Amino acid sequence: MKRCPECRRDYYDDTLLYCLDDGNALLEGPASGSGTGDEPATAILSEPGAIATGFPAGESPTRVQINTTDQTAILRTGAEAEPRNPSGELAERQSLSAHRAAKPPGKVGSRQRRLAVIAGVVLVLVAGFFGYRYIKPAASEQINSIAVLPFENRSGNSDTDYLSDGLADSLIYRLSQLPNLKVSPTSSVMRYRGKDTDIAQIAKELEVDAVMSGRLTQRGDDLSISVQLIDSRTKKLIWAEQYDRKMADLLATQREIATTITQKLQLKLAGDERGITKKYTDSNEAYQLYLKGRYHFARRTKDEVIKAIQSYEQAIEIDPNFALAYARIAEAYNQMPAYPYSPPQEAFPKAKAAAKRALEIDPNLSEAHTALANTLAAYDWNWAEAEREFKRAIELDPNSATAHFRYGQLYLGSSGRVPEAIAEMDRGLDSEPLDINMVATKAWWMAAIGQGDKAFALARNGLDLDPNHPVARNVLAQIYIFRGQSAEALAFIEQNRQ
Repeated sequence: MKRCPECRRDYYDDTLLYCLDDGNALLEGPASGSGTGDEPATAILSEPGAIATGFPAGESPTRVQINTTDQTAILRTGAEAEPRNPSGELAERQSLSAHRAAKPPGKVGSRQRRLAVIAGVVLVLVAGFFGYRYIKPAASEQINSIAVLPFENRSGNSDTDYLSDGLADSLIYRLSQLPNLKVSPTSSVMRYRGKDTDIAQIAKELEVDAVMSGRLTQRGDDLSISVQLIDSRTKKLIWAEQYDRKMADLLATQREIATTITQKLQLKLAGDERGITKKYTDSNEAYQLYLKGRYHFARRTKDEVIKAIQSYEQAIEIDPNFALAYARIAEAYNQMPAYPYSPPQEAFPKAKAAAKRALEIDPNLSEAHTALANTLAAYDWNWAEAEREFKRAIELDPNSATAHFRYGQLYLGSSGRVPEAIAEMDRGLDSEPLDINMVATKAWWMAAIGQGDKAFALARNGLDLDPNHPVARNVLAQIYIFRGQSAEALAFIEQNRQ
């Protein structure tokens, strides 16, 4: 059992880290008759005092509590929905009414009523002053960046890791569609998977305003998802919720979580069907197979990439109109020759066919335009069509790191516009700073234009992220050669021979 050191509320869910009333870190503590132990762990305002005034019973509204309540208060109905201010005006009116009923009218009663009215006016003025001073600045401090950490799999079965990883990856993908919101990419947050790292430290490393973490438990057909969103600047809880659903509701639940996050952060949606609200498939079974595909593809070994393609193909068998799954097949086939896992003449035609099929289903799918442009540039050498597809992909999703990077790498670089190419690659790396492929590729281009020292340092950074990454090793060996260090290149190759 845990207890909040401020409001003294007891929690019997040992997985919770922060108080759902005031956002303070929970401490281990003995059970007590707080009267809150039987309440749902997801309630945000739960104690009688909190319902009446917006604060825990018996406490005055401190600056932090005002800010937190302003961000997390739930809209209620009936008497609870009456307008109230931080001074507890509603409770005071109730107390004053009771006093009137108990005391007969008279001079003394009239005087007391006048004093009560004056006191109420003073309280309203004081509350208004501090409300303007504290609440207004807090509300204007908008969340502009967020990291969604890999969900903790508490099912006791590694076979369901694809669900916990996939749910986080899907939320990242959807939130990345929002304008003016920086979302840490999957490649950056996956290093925190399974690690007990302090939220403030993660936020500092990723340079984000808020961090979302979660836990997922599957028991047969039952699915339990707990999520919490922390403002890393104030270390206060913005929102927490638990979803107890069926596996068949996974797709809808994921969309619901993403939509709720945007509401809590007061973000505006993109204004069309993209991103948060878009339905890529109505089949929950196909969606689970898609998550498995993303899980396998992220590991990048030959066997895992093949498993990814197989999972996407199974998803398409269930939902032939799942355009995003076709786009991911194209993405996988486009990458296979680079490692190399497949000859170009085998992989690229399959990538092109899958990308075209995706666009037949959904002409506005940025990922499909990027995949098609990749094939047109790298295999067909159809530069005019490739540029059109890249620009269309970026137009549809300006936040797409892959579209920006491949446009720079495959089109601008190959056209001899290297400074523009590196600038476009940097746009991709701004969103995906830990993508080893991108890091290594940019290092190669920098070496090619004579920036050998910077290229070498960048390539070393990429290899430090994954010493076994084949592309990173190959690029570093080439950079040795660019720098005229043939002996060092040979020694490095021999040392890293598999």
